[in-house]
Amino acid sequence: MADRKTRLIAALDTCDPLQAMRWADAVAAHVSAIKLGLEFTCAAGFEAVSRVAANRQLFLDLKFHDIPNTVGAAVGSLSRINPAMLTIHASGGRTMVQAARRACDENFPAGRKPLLLAVTVLTSLDDEVLAETGVRDGVNAQVLRLAELALDNGADGLICSAHELAALRGEFGDSPVLITPGIRPSGAVAGDQKRVMTPAEAREAGADWIVVGRPITQAQDPAAAAAAIVAELAG
Repeated sequence: MADRKTRLIAALDTCDPLQAMRWADAVAAHVSAIKLGLEFTCAAGFEAVSRVAANRQLFLDLKFHDIPNTVGAAVGSLSRINPAMLTIHASGGRTMVQAARRACDENFPAGRKPLLLAVTVLTSLDDEVLAETGVRDGVNAQVLRLAELALDNGADGLICSAHELAALRGEFGDSPVLITPGIRPSGAVAGDQKRVMTPAEAREAGADWIVVGRPITQAQDPAAAAAAIVAELAG
């Protein structure tokens, strides 16, 4: 899959709106989207999300997981934010995914519907930790189970570790949008991610987008760090 166009999302993981704006401005010329998640949204609120995301592609990563009516209402409320992508947990089940799909279709204008992306297994989990939750046949089996459930019930794509990319492409082909966190350039610290790959490896495995946070935002020059990742993706 060496000819796949893989794009970069910068994860702006901070509680500080001014810091998020500085990072967003710094990397604007190099990234295709920015990610704002729970940390930022809970600390700064949706008005700050709107300000930082103005005129940018926004990956709003809130990972909704609740009863179907609640998730549907929450997804519908995001039309005022206009994210390009939003996330739910596939483990919420068939009816919850369907509710999120309906909310996207009914609350967003036709040309502005966000990609509905389902989280399979968090990249902080491995086989041992997953077994603690009662899933004893491993990460790969669980990823494929949840991927099928989500895609069959309206998800546009999946959030997955780079280590599951090849299996997902083999099972579901090129149609699903696959977004991969846990990406670390060569030499970067893995941090709390347990299933990581480099940008080039993720591209080769079939990622449409990669999400990179600390290797960009904690670099002395975030713009240069983002540019280097884009260059690596270009091969």
